[in-house]
Amino acid sequence: MSTGVIIALIVIVAAVLVVAAVLALRARGPQHGGSLKRRFGPEYDRALARHDGDTKAAERELAERVERHGSLHQRPLDPAERESFEMRWTAAQERFVDSPREAVGEADRLLAELAGARGFPDGGQYEEQLAALSVHHAHHVDGYRRVHRVTHARVDGAQDSGAGTEEMREAMVEARALFEDLVRPDRHDAGRHRAATGGDGSAPAHTRPHHSWSLSKRQPKES
Repeated sequence: MSTGVIIALIVIVAAVLVVAAVLALRARGPQHGGSLKRRFGPEYDRALARHDGDTKAAERELAERVERHGSLHQRPLDPAERESFEMRWTAAQERFVDSPREAVGEADRLLAELAGARGFPDGGQYEEQLAALSVHHAHHVDGYRRVHRVTHARVDGAQDSGAGTEEMREAMVEARALFEDLVRPDRHDAGRHRAATGGDGSAPAHTRPHHSWSLSKRQPKES
């Protein structure tokens, strides 16, 4: 085989490798974006809106969140902690009927404390805690955002522009989804949970938390 033929073959192989690399990079871009959209769900759309439809900027922000918090290990709650959080959430729900603002404020504090107990950044670092929660609980994190906004509009003195009772009720209901996500036993605790509850996975009737919540019994009073 002549030197010219060998050189030609080398050039052809190199060209093929370059084309393959370019195609692989192009394929990876949409896949990365699609993966972020699947992972973040509604948070993806919020990031996109915040960046005025700039897909690259939104995906860069979300990718940075994953880089910072994706490896976070969620610490399981022990049964006593879980029961305490559930009792406090139930009390906040019941308080909503007469004192909706105070109930929403308690829900905000409770979510911050519960997230901290699970290993997320401390509630004093709200924005960072919210970012970390969005990586692991993207489909429910907006409930926390809503109760926090209502609570701090009141604290900051913006009472005239504060939320009405219906908005507070919706925020509280949405926040409950994140609360239940965070308070739920982890998968690796399932065996111990079944053993403690007699093998069928259900808690005894006298200790089972009551999550049903209706605000239709009577109109709550504004506070």
